[in-house]
Amino acid sequence: MSSLVSPSSAKIVAIGGGHGLGRILSSLSSFGSHVTGIVATTDNGGSTGRIRASMGGIAWGDTRNCINQLITEPSIGSMLFEYRFRGNGDLNGHNLGNLILTALDNLCIRPLEAINLIREILHVETQILPMSEHPTDLAAWLPDGQIISGETSIDELQQIPKRLFIEPSVPATKEALIAIKEADLVLLGPGSFLTSIMPPLLLNDLAHELKVCNAPVYFIANLDKEKGPAGSMSLETMLHWCERAMGGRKIDGVLSDKHRPELNEAYDQVVGEFASRNHEWRHDRQKLKNAVESLLIRR
Repeated sequence: MSSLVSPSSAKIVAIGGGHGLGRILSSLSSFGSHVTGIVATTDNGGSTGRIRASMGGIAWGDTRNCINQLITEPSIGSMLFEYRFRGNGDLNGHNLGNLILTALDNLCIRPLEAINLIREILHVETQILPMSEHPTDLAAWLPDGQIISGETSIDELQQIPKRLFIEPSVPATKEALIAIKEADLVLLGPGSFLTSIMPPLLLNDLAHELKVCNAPVYFIANLDKEKGPAGSMSLETMLHWCERAMGGRKIDGVLSDKHRPELNEAYDQVVGEFASRNHEWRHDRQKLKNAVESLLIRR
């Protein structure tokens, strides 16, 4: 591959949710606004799930998690945003950041505008986009024909679902489509495969944009086996699911801690010791950044 873009000016899009997406975004925080995270909005567990059950709206938990991991200067504002209530009342377990974002949403502010307001207050440069600004839930079609709804139910499955879909069908955030179109590199993961990486790919317009975009698409493999049904899926199967969702568009390569001989030779395998010293299951930020920069130089 010839070099077409310098790392310092490259536009990078990372897609996923929760802790995994927050990790890759924080790894690339020095790229500032050149990095865009497209965040899953289908979570229905914990504080987020309780808010959605009582008030509706999109799931804010993964977005809040990503913003938290991008805060570089602790402040009263950041402590408030991360604060979680404890006690015996209705607020027990709720995260104040989730409640703030819900309140802004209820004021008829676009979810994206709510996120941008919080980013400005907390001095977060990285672009954070919800996959959609319309509420939807993740659902699974099981091998026996059953259909179940909700991420928490899918995580508890004892078998790999036959297919995933979102219900109702909703459009992607328009800024997310533009970010993919303008990207020099697209990253999928790391994170929970079925409930973080797959939901954004199930949006028809977002999947189409990935299918036709010129940027290479790389999958970041987890460093440890997942719990739940995704733990029984091979990396090869995960790549196939992503490619099927993207209308047959092939993934260009994989970032992994070991060579995967079972993968087709067409996949560019970037192998390295990505584990953090303190947590072997968590990617080291600097090592991830170095690997992503190597992809940009090799373009």
